[in-house]
Amino acid sequence: MTSPSVTTPVDTSRVRRLFSFPDPVNEVSARLVAGGVVVMAIALLVTGWHWIVLVLAYGFVARVLTGPTLSPLGQLVTLVITPALPVEPKYVPGPPKRFAQGIGATLTVSAAILTYAFDAFGAAEVLVAMVLLAATLESVFAYCLGCKIFNLLMRIGVVPASVCERCNDIWSDPPGTSIPTHTRGT
Repeated sequence: MTSPSVTTPVDTSRVRRLFSFPDPVNEVSARLVAGGVVVMAIALLVTGWHWIVLVLAYGFVARVLTGPTLSPLGQLVTLVITPALPVEPKYVPGPPKRFAQGIGATLTVSAAILTYAFDAFGAAEVLVAMVLLAATLESVFAYCLGCKIFNLLMRIGVVPASVCERCNDIWSDPPGTSIPTHTRGT
């Protein structure tokens, strides 16, 4: 005899928190994560170890979906490395950073598909090189290519202003400007 199935209600607030992206984002942490991506991309391109593309793809997908929560690199940076540095946080809007992670996810998942489904590692290396370029710009020069594309898409109306109200003014902030404490996200 089987017992009736009991449905447990899903705590939607916990799920929503898991699948959220911090807003604002500490740019110091973002740059350090980008530095980790640079190291992995260089390792892939130098050694030809195909499996690294899977690590890159997982990391980007995890960060798009959950910020640093399910990303081992994100956790290492936000919980260990950034707090140990004698550097003040610099907060920037989260939606452009999430968009940039989405571009990275698109490129690295495509590279993984090219590598494992089509045995086209040479084409995958081109996509990883593109990720390497963008991650280097972010980590070394604090120039977020994905954020610039996000801003352009906002200006031409593809991304509605409601997605990121503060983004309308992001590029006019003087260097070192931080978001007031009462508006900081997790």
